[in-house]
Amino acid sequence: MSIRHLVANVGRKVPNSMKLSIAGLTTLLSFSYGFTSSSFLSPSVGRANSFLHSMSSATSVATPSWEELQSTVGETPVGQALNKEVDLRSQGRGSAHVQNRKRLFQSSNEDDPPITLFRDHAGWCPYCQKTMLLIEEKQVPIKIELVPMRSYGDKPREFLQKVPNGLLPAIEVNGQIITESSVIMELLDRWHPPEDGYKPMMPQDAAGTQRYEQLARLERELFSWWCTSIFRPESMIGGGNPLAKLMGGGDGEMSGSMQGFLDCIRKVDAELKQTKGPWFFDAEYPTMIDFIYVSHVERMLASCAYWKGLNLRDPKWKLDGINRWLEAFEKKEHYLAFKSDYYTHVKDIPPQYGPGYDGGFEADRKVFSSSIVGANGSWTLPLSHDDPLQPLYNGPPLPLCVLESLDIQPDSENGAYEKADPSTMRKACRLMAAWKLAGNGDKVARFAARGGPDGAKNPRKTFGAELADPYAATDESVLGSVDEALRIVCLALQATDQPDQPDAEYQEMLKDAIPSQNTPGVVSSIVYLRDRVGVPRDLPLASGRYLRAYLNWAIDTLS
Repeated sequence: MSIRHLVANVGRKVPNSMKLSIAGLTTLLSFSYGFTSSSFLSPSVGRANSFLHSMSSATSVATPSWEELQSTVGETPVGQALNKEVDLRSQGRGSAHVQNRKRLFQSSNEDDPPITLFRDHAGWCPYCQKTMLLIEEKQVPIKIELVPMRSYGDKPREFLQKVPNGLLPAIEVNGQIITESSVIMELLDRWHPPEDGYKPMMPQDAAGTQRYEQLARLERELFSWWCTSIFRPESMIGGGNPLAKLMGGGDGEMSGSMQGFLDCIRKVDAELKQTKGPWFFDAEYPTMIDFIYVSHVERMLASCAYWKGLNLRDPKWKLDGINRWLEAFEKKEHYLAFKSDYYTHVKDIPPQYGPGYDGGFEADRKVFSSSIVGANGSWTLPLSHDDPLQPLYNGPPLPLCVLESLDIQPDSENGAYEKADPSTMRKACRLMAAWKLAGNGDKVARFAARGGPDGAKNPRKTFGAELADPYAATDESVLGSVDEALRIVCLALQATDQPDQPDAEYQEMLKDAIPSQNTPGVVSSIVYLRDRVGVPRDLPLASGRYLRAYLNWAIDTLS
């Protein structure tokens, strides 16, 4: 589809219902990278050049406005499905989502649940994640307040008045505050018993309780070995041959801490193989102990690959029970809603646990770490259909409403999407990314322009998270150009007839739109934005990788 033809379809008025339903680019709306929710819901301020200059060539067209881009993507099947889903979620219904503020579920008659959960705004906290997974699986009606973690923002005074130590998660019931995820999860289970139609999450007999307690102790043992292996230098804890590594050898050597971690995770694998199904208990669904494990195992996968060159999902490690368990989780839409990608984890782990130390299998570590941060082409068009480290299609890679809107069906009763048509899946991923970007594009542009030469000024304070600067300033001198560049990126995302990457026409449109004196500042602004796209806060990985890749296309075009 030519630019002229695509632009011709974006001039229609945006329906009011769509304006109300578009939530915006949620990763960039969050506290964790500098925005408060109120700043994104309020009208944008200081936006330059709402309707920017046309292309200088004979076939020039004006860059569509954000409102026009919203209209176009909102009329696609994907956009219509997402708009409807946002309306449902605003009522407490619909699917799980990291930014939901209320969960009523389809069978609940409670319009005003008596319990309020306080959880982190960005989806970084593993203890909030396991609590939300239990809530979704058990379908507990609940209100939700989103609060930043200390590593990326200041906690609101109103929250600290209720929870002086600032701990997350926390629940409020009848004015009483309760903290600690394990306590909260057990109480939610007790307060919503099977006789009221809720799934039990804890064992119902003495033998089951004994197994639960044994598995809980094993989880703490695994957590301890993970911390020892990742967050301490290998040369200081014994094992392996650090001198050989310094001399360029010993790639196959394994430190004592890594061996201890592997031995422990094999115990976990053996426990999973004892049951008939994929879970720790012989139930048809995951129970509390599964949730207690999975949020940290998810972080173990990312950190072991990035800092140690250890891909725990590789069949060579023979962790068949853990892989079957992970695949069963990945078939659940509500797990996708709270699942991060490896890049987000390697950025959110250090401010919570401390810096990770390189070691392990050095050759693999270099390959894996480059892939995770997009340095080896993993964020460059054309993208591979799947990700070599993070399998996308063991379950739904996108919200079910998006997949169903394009008639993308699971392979069979196993719930995988490995046989889905790659071109249709690519279209779904790109349109979801375009929908997110168009939803609050002017505010996203202001956020991105912090990366300009006169931006990112943070006179107040810094935070533990490497990329967090919630008080940073926008570079007003490049804002107009950044805004137009991002609108062209959004336009290119919608040109789904171009399967690999935008053609020369889009490249020329982008080059002609940006004055040469602003090009360096626009490039640095788009880099700033790209590095802050988070999963799941902004998009699921299958779609988020396309947003990152199209931002890289713009960076490469302008560079």
